[in-house]
Amino acid sequence: MAKQNVAEQFVDILVRAGVERLYGVVGDSLNPVVDAVRRNSGIDWVHVRHEETAAFAAGAEAQITGKLTACAGSCGPGNLHLINGLYDAHRSMAPVLALASHIPSSEIGLGYFQETHPDQLFRECSHYSELISSPQQMPRLLQTAIQHAVGRSGVSVVSLPGDIADRPAPDKPLETALVTSRPTVRPGDAEIDQLVRMIDAADKVTLFCGSGTAGAHAEVMEFAEKIKSPVGHALRGKEHIQYDNKFDVGMSGLLGYGAAYEATHECDLLILLGTDFPYNAFLPHDVKIAQVDVRPEHLGRRSKLDLAVWGDVRETLRCLIPRVRTKENRRFLDKMLKKHADALEGVVKAYTRKVEKHVPIHPEYVAAVLDELADDDAVFTVDTGMCNVWAARYITPNGRRRVIGSFSHGSMANALPMAIGAQFTDRRRQVVSMSGDGGFAMLMGDFLTLVQHDLPVKVVLFNNSSLSMVELEMLVAGLPSYGTENKNPDFAAVAQACGAYGVRVEKPKQLAGALKDAFKHKGPALVDIVTDPNALSIPPKISAEMVTGFALSASKIVLDGGVGRMLQMARSNLRNVPRP
Repeated sequence: MAKQNVAEQFVDILVRAGVERLYGVVGDSLNPVVDAVRRNSGIDWVHVRHEETAAFAAGAEAQITGKLTACAGSCGPGNLHLINGLYDAHRSMAPVLALASHIPSSEIGLGYFQETHPDQLFRECSHYSELISSPQQMPRLLQTAIQHAVGRSGVSVVSLPGDIADRPAPDKPLETALVTSRPTVRPGDAEIDQLVRMIDAADKVTLFCGSGTAGAHAEVMEFAEKIKSPVGHALRGKEHIQYDNKFDVGMSGLLGYGAAYEATHECDLLILLGTDFPYNAFLPHDVKIAQVDVRPEHLGRRSKLDLAVWGDVRETLRCLIPRVRTKENRRFLDKMLKKHADALEGVVKAYTRKVEKHVPIHPEYVAAVLDELADDDAVFTVDTGMCNVWAARYITPNGRRRVIGSFSHGSMANALPMAIGAQFTDRRRQVVSMSGDGGFAMLMGDFLTLVQHDLPVKVVLFNNSSLSMVELEMLVAGLPSYGTENKNPDFAAVAQACGAYGVRVEKPKQLAGALKDAFKHKGPALVDIVTDPNALSIPPKISAEMVTGFALSASKIVLDGGVGRMLQMARSNLRNVPRP
């Protein structure tokens, strides 16, 4: 049997760790690893057109599966392209292993062609970033990188010179057990005791939930029922907590709606569950706050805490539910439910008048129709910008759908690459990329990746020929829009030229049929929808508060708009309010 080289050993360890795909672009220093992948039946090479796409795709796959994924870039400029997608994966707590291949080891530090220092470059967007400088390092160093990525839920980067990858591997490497899943973390008894006392002493408690409530929906609902608490959520918590939720009071933040803001400010005790909600201006300063998070570094970095609880949300609630006293008074909960329904009733009217005849098409109407027609277990990948607004307001969660985007990093052009990673996890599952024209055009080359791998992703393109979120930011700052206009092609024709299904929609009556046809198509498809660039409810004048940026009052005025089926959900929840 031929002796393994380092690249083959590297790939074998990835396979043992459960990695099924390596996303990347081939090239020089990476060639030994790519060849090792070619000869290993346990892993596939996914050829993309841009390394940034590789990192976004790996991050999306990790978010869908919860398992370790991997991407790779060749030396210098190649691996440098990974950095934006890796930042996003790291901030989304997605376990990703990135291979940054490197120049010949004997040339490092001598200004060689394409020289960078990837072990240093990636340190800010990873838990672990190290250079392999000898074959003897590789097995242990890669194992350590994997354990960092999985154990701490984020990115690890291994820099590997091409000549080292091609050298013989050490004889009989140790078959060390690999960490491939994370444990649950139970808080200490002292923190549980203190939190029970705080909850029992408070008359009005509000729960505000983030992505850390994934897998804890039942426990959150049982807890809210016992303490008669309204339940609000951040954008990343929406898919995990809003469905089947008779305590729902909406979302807070820049894209917020409903009564979540009021519920978090009018309570006696606010409990933050698994959220690293970034906008401290939306959090109260004069109520008691307790925070539960599995990442201790998240505790207290957004607001002053009265109690920090280090633990998994589900395990923490399982400790709390039997111990807290049942609250009988639901006046605060009922008041917030009514405020929520009233708030949604007010904003929905702006987009219920003649939208089915409006040309250019209202993007809200597009999102509402998409929500109705998409599968109950669809995965939606969402571009940063106005697509975030439409997804937040119109895509209805149900416990089976997934909605992922660059919600923490806020990168443009993320939706299409994320759809690639999501679709590879299950070719039979419907994956919809909600793309803006600006984001789609930025990494449009990877539409060819859909065609090359015959991935049945459906790109729903909100094409308003502008960077409309940036226009909104300029408006809020009191500035005229400048540099935001896009001169776009017929994207449907571009899709057809690439060998995919493409259709352009300019009138509302064409929309439903176009989406249905695209969803029925077995391969990749693009629906280019010409939407109204002036769809937002724009205030008649710019106030002094707006000039400071996205202040609360500005965002509530500027971003108040349609809310899709959430009004129906709020009305349904009101039926649960006891009548006097």
